[in-house]
Amino acid sequence: MLESNTVENYITSYPIDGDNIITTKIGKKDWELFDEEKGLGRIWINDEQYFDNVPLVALEFYIGGYQPAQKWLKDRKGRKLKFEDNYTIRKL
Repeated sequence: MLESNTVENYITSYPIDGDNIITTKIGKKDWELFDEEKGLGRIWINDEQYFDNVPLVALEFYIGGYQPAQKWLKDRKGRKLKFEDNYTIRKL
């Protein structure tokens, strides 16, 4: 279904190398809005690493009673993100 080349043009990035282990609780204090006009920010997964250019609408999006992006990250707390995980979160 997703055959467009646009699917591979990510707006998010994962700019800092590190151990890729999610140690943060993934709450409001782990989200940093740096471009209010475009609604973009970064979500910190530990003290050194973050996903950058994450749309606020993706992070705050609700389905039913939960937020899928935040739940996805919270479910992986204490785990090391693999390449496939980084690929998944960047598709938000």
